[in-house]
Amino acid sequence: MSAYHSPINDGALKNLCADIEKNNQIASGDFERFGVKRGLRNADGTGVMAGLTRICSVDGYYVADGERVPQDGRMIYRGIDMADIIRGCKAEKRFGFEEVIWLLLMGTLPTAHQLDSFSKLLADFRELPDGFIEDMIMKAPSPNIMNKLARCVLALYSYDENPDGLELENVLRQCIQIIAQLPGIMVYAYQVKRKNSYGQSMYIHPPKHEYGTAQNILRSIRSDKQFTEEEAHLLDLCLIIHAEHGGGNNSSFTARVLTSSGTDTFSVIAGAIGSLKGPKHGGANIKVAEMVQDICNTVSDITDEGQVADYLVKALNREAGDRSGLIYGMGHAVYTLSDPRALLLKEKIEAFSGCEPYRDEFTLLQLIERLTPYAFATAKGEKRRICANVDLYSGLVYKMLGIPEDLYTPLFTVARVAGWAAHRMEELLSGGRIIRPAYKSVALPREFLPIRERAETACGQNFQYIPIEER
Repeated sequence: MSAYHSPINDGALKNLCADIEKNNQIASGDFERFGVKRGLRNADGTGVMAGLTRICSVDGYYVADGERVPQDGRMIYRGIDMADIIRGCKAEKRFGFEEVIWLLLMGTLPTAHQLDSFSKLLADFRELPDGFIEDMIMKAPSPNIMNKLARCVLALYSYDENPDGLELENVLRQCIQIIAQLPGIMVYAYQVKRKNSYGQSMYIHPPKHEYGTAQNILRSIRSDKQFTEEEAHLLDLCLIIHAEHGGGNNSSFTARVLTSSGTDTFSVIAGAIGSLKGPKHGGANIKVAEMVQDICNTVSDITDEGQVADYLVKALNREAGDRSGLIYGMGHAVYTLSDPRALLLKEKIEAFSGCEPYRDEFTLLQLIERLTPYAFATAKGEKRRICANVDLYSGLVYKMLGIPEDLYTPLFTVARVAGWAAHRMEELLSGGRIIRPAYKSVALPREFLPIRERAETACGQNFQYIPIEER
């Protein structure tokens, strides 16, 4: 498939962009003068209270006498510590993601009978509409799987028997359907990309009815369909810890904002996928992988503390990496001392039987976690608490499972859609008003000028569009 080429001359666009930049800059002092909480954050870094939820609590500090006091991070699903769910499923030697989906959607832990019936329902829902794979996935391959997921979710609208209905029963059916079908869509989209972008073989393995989500994902991305129970349980853990993260994270808030407008389920989930793709959100796991690769390419010994520390200082000074001044995988808006998801993944990496070939990379990640505060003190003169977040270690887990980088963020999506669905239904039942914060205009008043009296700006004066047939 050939790429789209714009008929607009690049030079003309550059001139227009200069005008756009000039006319869309807002002085930082104006934000302070009008009391704007940029990023919906208070001055102390806490989030602006925008709503209430019973779905998930993300705890990383407590407030005493008006001050934030750091504490070990906890993530609570429907009142139950996420770590306790994982420990419970491990003790009973069973998978937990399907149970977590039920918990997030219904608000209670399922009985054995409910979980068995729900797992069978998900299995029945996994089948895609007739012709969907060929028409919606194979005929329009995408260089990015996240965009393909969003497009396919929107396309499911056309196959739905009641796409716009907001009755709870209808929305629940749609949510369960999307949760069940998204893993298959992800894998099929990746197989098409293998063929079109990499010139590799494409293999389509239909889901196995008796398998859960983690098992089917591993079975479908491998040519021989083989995997171990240890691998499946490790991927199941990843799905559990990514399934939800409170109403304030960018993609869940996106789901709630869209839901508040009264739009359909498919539009809501597609919008949330677009949010999660961003490198400041779910796409951060790819940025960690790129950073790690750059360290491997530029540092002679990735297990040497001094060399890694030097790289991190350079990264903060915009002299290494992608020159963004960021150390990916470090820091979080809520967690201060620790991210419970990162701790769980770190523990699983150490215990995983297939870890040995990746021992040096694991050591590198641990060095990044330990040395980043030192790097901030050296480069910025700042002594600050900063902990590893889930993205620092998730990429290595996926690598150990043989999962390609193309699927790192899509796997996050496959898990988080359960949380988005829960937030959609809670917003429908409890929100009641369209989410509409205020924006103050700081534009100066101007008079309308007749077109003959307007002077061309210096930036845009050279803009002229010449149709292709006249060039």
